[in-house]
Amino acid sequence: MRILGIDPGLQTTGFGVIEADGPRLSYVASGTIKTNAVATGDLPARLKIIFDGVCEVAGRYGAQCAAVEIVFVNVNPQSTLLLGQARGAAITALVSRDLAVSEYTALQMKKAVVGHGHAKKEQVQHMVQRLLSLPAEPGKDAADALGLAIMHAHANVSFEAMSRSTTLQRRQHAQFKGSRTY
Repeated sequence: MRILGIDPGLQTTGFGVIEADGPRLSYVASGTIKTNAVATGDLPARLKIIFDGVCEVAGRYGAQCAAVEIVFVNVNPQSTLLLGQARGAAITALVSRDLAVSEYTALQMKKAVVGHGHAKKEQVQHMVQRLLSLPAEPGKDAADALGLAIMHAHANVSFEAMSRSTTLQRRQHAQFKGSRTY
């Protein structure tokens, strides 16, 4: 399965593509989509660059599914809103290419790749390099995107194993008491 990871950003959106064959992962491509050629105040033009760039990457590398970082709330609400719009442009591009999109927090990705959720960007870069046997560390935004793809590959293997080992059955009746189901 070919997985596209997206680390959304209004100025720089990172992308990373990996091939997952069970537990084996191999690097395909990574890089960034930069919007600095457009004036800072021209939000629609920046969002179009992100949308077009993600569409191009998904098509060029034949992604079959995607993983996108969930935006967390910053101290500055305006920054959070702008980042959310960049994320929305990226997700819309992925959905327009008929890709299934999974979402993960930075904490989840760091915990899956490095081993603890409060890892520094440099630690993520180093672990991504090691996990994918890269000759050098990828850039910070590309490393986060590759980390999301790696995390999705591992989560996907776990979800498939769970679906094979158990069958969820719908309850025929339930009794509700104090917001609990019995």
